[in-house]
Amino acid sequence: MKVSYAPHCSFRIRYHMVFVVKYRKSLITKKVFESFKEILNGIEERYYLKFHAIGYENDHMHLLIEARPRYSPSEIMQICKSITAKQIFKKFPEIKEELWGGHFWTEGGHIDTVGDGYGEEKMKEYIKNQGRDLSQLMLSSFI
Repeated sequence: MKVSYAPHCSFRIRYHMVFVVKYRKSLITKKVFESFKEILNGIEERYYLKFHAIGYENDHMHLLIEARPRYSPSEIMQICKSITAKQIFKKFPEIKEELWGGHFWTEGGHIDTVGDGYGEEKMKEYIKNQGRDLSQLMLSSFI
């Protein structure tokens, strides 16, 4: 795994995160997913995160994220979930009507660290092979 540099530090920190749609509703369509990619590009620029891969099924999303040490994993998850939810609700108001609590994502989530022992390529392969229907999962590279 390549070392990244920021002012006053160097680091190799990558996380695999899974966000689940509230009530496990199947709301992530190809059109919604394309919007997520645009939103995540904006998050990359603003928060200096690097998205290496993103995969989805209709009711959840997998992300492979590189982050500076200034952010804790829970902060990264909060940043990504809150901004994506707000932007998706703005762009697709019909989705907000479908979710009666006003939240797009469930409260929890899943976080794994990705290191030299379990590298980026293995994690990308894992994300790609998620789900019951392999033809349904979409993987995008942010490189």
